[in-house]
Amino acid sequence: MTRMVEDAFDVVVLGAGPVGENLADRVRAAGLSAAIVESELIGGECSYWACMPSKALLRPAIARSDARKVAGLRESVYGPLDALEVLRHRNSVVGDWKDDGQVDWLDSIGARLYRGHGRLVGPRRVAVTGPEGDEHLLTARHAVAVCTGSRAVLPDLPGLPGAHPWTSREATSSGRVPERLVVVGGGVVGTEMATAWQALGAKVTLLVRGGGLLPRMEPFVGEYVAEALATRGADIRTGVDVTAVVRDGGTGPVTVVLDGGDHVEADEVLFATGRAPRTEDIGLETVGLRPGSWLDVDDSLRVTGTDWLYAVGDVNHRALLTHQGKYQARIAGAAIGARAKGDAEPAPWGPYAATADHAAVPQVVFSDPEAAAVGLGLAEAERAGRRVRAVDVEMDQVAGAGLYAQGYRGRARIVVDLDREVVVGATFVGPGIGELVHSATVAVVGEVPIARLWHAVPSYPTLSEAWLRLLEAYRG
Repeated sequence: MTRMVEDAFDVVVLGAGPVGENLADRVRAAGLSAAIVESELIGGECSYWACMPSKALLRPAIARSDARKVAGLRESVYGPLDALEVLRHRNSVVGDWKDDGQVDWLDSIGARLYRGHGRLVGPRRVAVTGPEGDEHLLTARHAVAVCTGSRAVLPDLPGLPGAHPWTSREATSSGRVPERLVVVGGGVVGTEMATAWQALGAKVTLLVRGGGLLPRMEPFVGEYVAEALATRGADIRTGVDVTAVVRDGGTGPVTVVLDGGDHVEADEVLFATGRAPRTEDIGLETVGLRPGSWLDVDDSLRVTGTDWLYAVGDVNHRALLTHQGKYQARIAGAAIGARAKGDAEPAPWGPYAATADHAAVPQVVFSDPEAAAVGLGLAEAERAGRRVRAVDVEMDQVAGAGLYAQGYRGRARIVVDLDREVVVGATFVGPGIGELVHSATVAVVGEVPIARLWHAVPSYPTLSEAWLRLLEAYRG
């Protein structure tokens, strides 16, 4: 009979992805002991099945596309990508799905790792069942932090379970290039994976229920990205619903059936249709919470109605982005440290409050062309009751854009609060445009007056001159 081993720590962290790792690091820096529990690979979704492998697949596609727009270089890069070499490099980036280096890092900060499935069994108590059936009961003196992330959601469609569809995990880890790929969903994952696999040689069909790609960004972004994908041969169908998926025996070609009776055949089908919190089997019911739910938190990331439970990263549904989750982890770790030391309750405007989650969330979509945004879009700002004005500039008006790529196409937009004359949102689309979003983030977070932005002089000739053109357009 297995004996349960009991241990006590100041903080117990469920989930050792980037969010859990950062939180453990912060509480250790505050002088607290920390245990971290992980059932899969240390480093989590981002390191092995999301941010890192997807960008390893996308970078060659975008670099080749950019090179084809440079005089004297384009003639050298019209051949196909070396798909096998791209996949080998992707494997190297994810460490061949081994986490030895991440384990060494946890050791270096003094966090205690427990491999296995962790479940709450009451306030401040976590039971861990290890891979060999060993059991540990961890007691947290100050806090338990749920950092278990999210998972891909598959719709309830006839034939789908037996068709072995791809989710984001299979799409970023496949060891071969399908000849034909159907992508269902026009959000970030669907758009990025359509871009990557098309560049690697797949014939891509993109099926979108709504009216366009990247619907959470300004409408013009999806239009630019869709046009580029279509120009390179993608078949983009909007306003369509998938009603069934057929794959005899789970192998061979897959048939995706659409409303109206039309169908598309492919070698693989990727569903990028949403995510759900990984909270269904972590014992939430033992502390009065609903299993499988998103967890509501205050700005210090403490779960509503508790004084010891924190939910950090995707599980709180504030912003399902790795950089935002790591930001939240830094805030939560500092707040836990301050409370454990009996300091005054953290002020809502200070280093213990995740205020950036509300109106200053930056995001880059690594499509071709790239898209980036921060803060409020025009429609979102208007719905919030703000008196705003959107200012647009076509990027071909920017000298640096013409040097970056011949025939450069893109657009920049800022949304200005007219009452305060500050930028509350910015959106960019175009080659290499992702590097502009941090300057926009600083402007939004800092609430920098337009009058002061005039004195932030962009270097010539760079893409950042878009800021000068935007300010000129605003002044008229």
